[in-house]
Amino acid sequence: MLSNHSYLQERVIKERKNGKTFSEIRAILKSDIPKSTLSYWCRNVSLPDYYKDKICKIVKESGERGRLIAVAVNKAKREKYLSSLFQKNRYLLDKLKNKDVAKIALSLLYAAEGSKGKRGSLSFANSDPKIISLFLVLLRFCFKFYEDSFRCTLQCRADQNIKKLEHFWSKVTNIPQNKFYKARVDKRTIGKPTKKKKYPGVCKIDLLNAGIYNEIDAIIRVLNATYRGPMV
Repeated sequence: MLSNHSYLQERVIKERKNGKTFSEIRAILKSDIPKSTLSYWCRNVSLPDYYKDKICKIVKESGERGRLIAVAVNKAKREKYLSSLFQKNRYLLDKLKNKDVAKIALSLLYAAEGSKGKRGSLSFANSDPKIISLFLVLLRFCFKFYEDSFRCTLQCRADQNIKKLEHFWSKVTNIPQNKFYKARVDKRTIGKPTKKKKYPGVCKIDLLNAGIYNEIDAIIRVLNATYRGPMV
């Protein structure tokens, strides 16, 4: 009768001949035999022809798992870094409670994304709901005006659902849908499916108020005159 040790060694050799890796053998036998021992017992074992391909596949899969783990780790690090920057600069929100500071922020935002061609109204357009929302929060905080003075125009792709987009942007802007002009569909997109399924189109906000436009324009010109030297 074979001893437990001899029986175990035979089982190991048998599984090795069948192309099992040392990790697989330890799992099958439910044993934590050192891999150095397994290697010694199997030193004269001839491995099957497919073993090399099996190992290559394992290495490839292991490498892919390693890559995915690395991506996840880097993503977590970046999220932590961005969160720290958010917390570091959160105090700036209190600065915007000062109406003069808020006007500067509003004017700079308008200088970047607003239209300068209309003298009788403000016109501001963007596809990012957060940018549109920020513009309106600052505008409503800095100035008093009739909400009925707002008009919205959506610029979208041919395959988008205009009704859904209007409903979405109405909630973002808090502007009733009856204040929306007829949407403008980009004819160049006809027959071309939208790749970004969550793309909300461009929302253009018009505020029919010449006084506010003139004041924001004046603030932009003041800032431009003040910082022209150092910014060049």
